[in-house]
Amino acid sequence: MRNFKMYLQFDGSRYAGWQRLGDDDNTIQGKLETLLRKMTSEEVNVIGCSRTDKGVHAKALVCNFFTNSDMTIDDIEKYINRYLPDDIVVYNLSEEDERFHSRYNAKSKLYRYTIDNNKYQDVFTRKFTSHVPEKLNIDLMQKAANELVGTFDFAAFTTMKSKKKSSIRTIMNINVSKENTYIYIDFEGDGFLHNMIRIITGTLVRVGKEEISPKDVKSILEAGDRSIAGPMIEAKGLCLIAVRY
Repeated sequence: MRNFKMYLQFDGSRYAGWQRLGDDDNTIQGKLETLLRKMTSEEVNVIGCSRTDKGVHAKALVCNFFTNSDMTIDDIEKYINRYLPDDIVVYNLSEEDERFHSRYNAKSKLYRYTIDNNKYQDVFTRKFTSHVPEKLNIDLMQKAANELVGTFDFAAFTTMKSKKKSSIRTIMNINVSKENTYIYIDFEGDGFLHNMIRIITGTLVRVGKEEISPKDVKSILEAGDRSIAGPMIEAKGLCLIAVRY
């Protein structure tokens, strides 16, 4: 059996996230599996490196699938891109060792959250940014972000309900920067809990507005209480940028 690795770009605006939801194929995974089933006449399971939420985008989501098809790599890539919707593209396809697993072999994932920090929202970037018109202090945001770098229990920054799953994760880096009227918050971690980045970003925005201090963020982390963290910011500003293996 052959194991193929794919790099995807997609605009997640009209999809219900990565993971197939029952018989509803309005997901990235669903679209790919339906297409590959037609191509190979096999039941194909597409394994994603990350389960992006509804409305989240990706520039480099990595996934893999197994098939007995004898089609060439070039023919498979052409077939997939011919029949995928215009807002999903496979831009790199390779055949890997059967042991390759897009999720379990990933060492870290890089996400970017983009804030349009202008008085009026830019209509040309509105699908990919969150509009925050209030002035934000990015120096304070960076100080608060630094409190979250390391290996911690991030229970305060997730909507995950299961008590059986660990909420301990490692964040290698969070960088807050500004270019013209756009604020970028870049995250690198070994993995992220459900809605974790969006809740952290919502909390950092509160710091930027000087509603809470960087020390308050450390206290929220230590308390492990979701109710005292910031609001969960909208999904459309979040994008998976890269996966490192």
